[in-house]
Amino acid sequence: MLPLRLLRQANIARLKRCISTCSNFHSCCYLLSLKHNDNYKYFADKTKKDDKSTSNDKKDSKQDTDSSQRYEHPPNQPYDPSIGLSLMIIFGGSLLLELVNSGFYRNEITFQEFFVKYLSMGQVDKIHVVNREYAKCFIKNGKENKIVYFRIGSIEHFETRLNQIQQSLDIHPDEYIPVQYVTGVNVVNELKKFIPFGILFFLIALGFRKLMMKGPPGMDKFFRMGKAVTVQAKDLKVKTSFKDVAGMNEAKMEISEFVDFLKNPERFKSLGAKIPKGALLCGPPGTGKTLLAKAVAGEAQVPFYSISGSDFIEVFVGIGPSRVRDLFENARKNAPSIIFIDEIDAIGKKRARGGFAGGSNDERENTLNQILVEMDGFKSSSGVVVMAGTNRADILDPALVRPGRFDRTINISKPDIGERYEIFKVHLKPIKFSQNTDVDDLARRMAALTPGFVGAEIANVINEAAIVAARRKAEDGVEMRDFDAAVERCIGGMVRSSGLLSNEQKRVIAYHETGHALTGWWLEYADPVLKVSIVPRSSGALGFSQQMPDDIALFSKEAILDKIAVILGGRAAEEIFIGKITTGATDDLNKVTKLCHSFVSQWGMNAKIGLVSYNTEGEQDFYRNYSESTAQMIDNEVKNIITAQYERVKKVLCDKADLVHKLSNLLYDKETLTYHDIANCVGERPFPPNEKYKAFIEANPHKIAVNSSN
Repeated sequence: MLPLRLLRQANIARLKRCISTCSNFHSCCYLLSLKHNDNYKYFADKTKKDDKSTSNDKKDSKQDTDSSQRYEHPPNQPYDPSIGLSLMIIFGGSLLLELVNSGFYRNEITFQEFFVKYLSMGQVDKIHVVNREYAKCFIKNGKENKIVYFRIGSIEHFETRLNQIQQSLDIHPDEYIPVQYVTGVNVVNELKKFIPFGILFFLIALGFRKLMMKGPPGMDKFFRMGKAVTVQAKDLKVKTSFKDVAGMNEAKMEISEFVDFLKNPERFKSLGAKIPKGALLCGPPGTGKTLLAKAVAGEAQVPFYSISGSDFIEVFVGIGPSRVRDLFENARKNAPSIIFIDEIDAIGKKRARGGFAGGSNDERENTLNQILVEMDGFKSSSGVVVMAGTNRADILDPALVRPGRFDRTINISKPDIGERYEIFKVHLKPIKFSQNTDVDDLARRMAALTPGFVGAEIANVINEAAIVAARRKAEDGVEMRDFDAAVERCIGGMVRSSGLLSNEQKRVIAYHETGHALTGWWLEYADPVLKVSIVPRSSGALGFSQQMPDDIALFSKEAILDKIAVILGGRAAEEIFIGKITTGATDDLNKVTKLCHSFVSQWGMNAKIGLVSYNTEGEQDFYRNYSESTAQMIDNEVKNIITAQYERVKKVLCDKADLVHKLSNLLYDKETLTYHDIANCVGERPFPPNEKYKAFIEANPHKIAVNSSN
């Protein structure tokens, strides 16, 4: 045991060490703060310098800035004062406990001092043995201290020695110093046990704080999983307006009324009208449903919340309904507002019968139920309009599309030739053209070359044309040939090496495609021929004959028979002018067989089958809704129609064999022919095209020579 003076010196030394440690720690935190702030300042200065040095190249600078914001972070984040403060509290608390604990035993003495100074002098009143570890002695008439402590070893040894000393002092046993065994709790020691756990908890909390920091490496999305992650128009600064949306005139008229509802609600309320709760945009992929929603965001000038249907569903149960509630709550707070849910079929499919679907599907149904409640829960005058887009309207739940939720269903179909012309004019604005290009004639020609194309495909064609021009290192701009190559690229794929074909094979393909083209050229109800090519493509096609079908799918019996004849024209030309047939007509025979089956069994155009319709689309192969004899009759009539039209085509080609040879040789040499090339070779088509399509079909790219403003 150390003497009291040495114990006090040890406590003072311990205190100095703790103070020194805290001082050093505070200095380290201060230096760390300066270091982090310097690095952050250096990073900010460096970013400004880089932005200034790259200001001449605006697009590259924007891309680099977006990339750095998305994937890069400063090497050292700015120092967070709360971290140093927390560590100071931990170390300060440890120091305080140490000081309190050392002060608690400031009157600790040795057993020898206890015997000499107190026990032999008769100043001990009583002794408490605390926790069988140390003796707490109460001194009577003490001038220095009232209570002193000393450690004991074994209890039996302590009692034996204490009795021996009292016997040696001639103290009667009845007057022995009373010894009492008590149990006490040292609060300081108990608190010191929790210091390691406190440090561990602090480190865990610090780690979670780092993980929750926003950015790609963080876990902020994990802790915000129940919140709806929407894209607001005010954050995007949407500049799209209805002027940027070409075509879709009827859809724009209907959707623009929602904007008027939100801007001038009193004009409608004065007449007793209520603001519709929702609009469902339906149409094939790429027709511009999302673009129309962006135009609404740009025109409405109200809060616009955009979210995808798949964003509601996560791996955890209950996330979907929670996000729906959060989305509508934010929309109501900022009313009037618009909510746009893209691809709503991801959560709006028809619910299973019986109300139970099991698994993740059950979570989807819970999300759908929450949407139904939210849409039917707020009043029509609340100023919240819900818009949704889908290309699978047939699979949506009836409760979702009923009036009162989605009051309007706006169908957006594929653009016709006039709408394609308008769409091309919009997308051609940023393109640089050669000086002798007339954009109006170019857009008209491209609208004729892209039947059935939607807005997204048209934008892709224009982008491909610009890429083709850049590939050939064009200096004057994009030309018509680049657009022709882009259309062929989108239809048939990349050009393959012509060396794959021998001269004989190339000759066969030339006659095959000539048969298609001239059959359509000389038949009244056939679609006008726009282009013929025998250039092999990466899709596997060795050639193609492009025609322009009517935008309105209403065909007479004569028109369908002419279509069948045009499809058979390639095989007939091979047989007549080559003397042998090839497998090149495989796809043609497949198409003509399906067309004839529909002609006989669905459209009621066959006299023998009669006015009946046996629609087998979507049914299983082993199931038919007609007898075996009827099936045999249908097969026989299909064969008869194909045979009759094949003989008809052969007669047409044989009667004008010289023109077939002439056009085939021209196609063999040039490999690609346009409408005007065919007209110059075999003469004008005896049946003029529809006046509505005439300007588009007869647009000659070789005569475009008007200066363009672009």
